[in-house]
Amino acid sequence: MKYNTFVIAGLFILVCLAMPASAFTIKTLDVTIGQDGDATIDAQYDLNFIEKSTVFLKFADPATELQSAFNSGSATPVTVTSATSSSARINVPSFASVTKTEGRSVMTTPSQSFKRAETVLKNYWFAPLISPDLSPIVTTITFPDGYREQYYDQINIPSVSHTITV
Repeated sequence: MKYNTFVIAGLFILVCLAMPASAFTIKTLDVTIGQDGDATIDAQYDLNFIEKSTVFLKFADPATELQSAFNSGSATPVTVTSATSSSARINVPSFASVTKTEGRSVMTTPSQSFKRAETVLKNYWFAPLISPDLSPIVTTITFPDGYREQYYDQINIPSVSHTITV
């Protein structure tokens, strides 16, 4: 019995070592800005078996890492309203600054970097088993009038200004 357990454990270790480094990848990041500058952020991401296991065992949480990234640039705390193994929805109060003049509103989003969150993930004990990529494949920023800006494979999202006629 002990021999079988030893063989199975050894095979499991060999399979884990032979597996290529897997990646926690943010597929899409959709930022929808409301009239008051608040934002709802929807993130879609991929986790493999090892990463899902670390989330299940509470060693890491992608939603918390995203929340932390947005908290660093926000004066008020952000809220994770839902999170699954493949998505998260985050509300960020006062995400965009709103300046109203002469029947127009100028909305300006802050620049945002996911570099810090990526560095934190790389410092976990299981980091050799994963290869996090927090640069979203597609980032879309949508303003209340439907105007959109998109960025591809960027870990640093620049500030965006847009004028809306009120």
